[in-house]
Amino acid sequence: MNVIAINGSPRKKWNTAMLLEHVLDGARSAGAETELVHLYDLEFRGCTSCFACKLKDGKSYGKCAMQDELTPVLERIGKADALILGSPIYFGTVTGEMRSFMERLMFPYLVYARTPTSLFVGKLPTAFVYTMNVSEQQMKDFHYTVHTGLNESVLNRTFGYVESFFSNETLQFEDYNKVVLDYVDPEERRKRRKKVFPQDCKRASELGARLVQVRNEATRDQKEGEKSWKCSKRYTGGGQCGSSARPR
Repeated sequence: MNVIAINGSPRKKWNTAMLLEHVLDGARSAGAETELVHLYDLEFRGCTSCFACKLKDGKSYGKCAMQDELTPVLERIGKADALILGSPIYFGTVTGEMRSFMERLMFPYLVYARTPTSLFVGKLPTAFVYTMNVSEQQMKDFHYTVHTGLNESVLNRTFGYVESFFSNETLQFEDYNKVVLDYVDPEERRKRRKKVFPQDCKRASELGARLVQVRNEATRDQKEGEKSWKCSKRYTGGGQCGSSARPR
């Protein structure tokens, strides 16, 4: 069981990264091996519209043809058992690095059809962790949910399962006295950091454990389906296959 988390924040030790670490802690508590990738450490670009992943009989059909430091990460994700993305909200949506990563990750799996389908085989439990300065109500008022909802739709359509996780009114600065800012009360943010953020970390850990459970259930269902299919192929009448008699 291998679980990969992708940090789309330039910070490695702040809100988004901390929550992703807790998600991975939860996954490890459920028996998984984990990996955290920091996108800002990698030299890569977003999709360049080469369409090599869409060419008929092409050697890169269904996978990104670009070769850079993101390539091995995409290869590991293709073999992973669960995937978590994490990003702070910048100007109402995810960071540029996260957006570029999402293009490279999901566009190759998209099949151009009247009913869009995915080339990804099986079900990969995924989650998206968002951190932001605004409140839950402001998140709705500012239409952040339009962007997060689109991400949820695409992840679900591509991989078959997704959960969205929100951490609101996060502590943006360690020392608010150093920046020009008057739209929040720094003391209230520090209080919220001590009271609410630990609860968010606990929810993140529960999310990690839940994704492992979802993966285990999907694997069990797949094995049972394969067993049932093999059973029906072998059945020639007048007996039992395994412990199940032929339905009438």
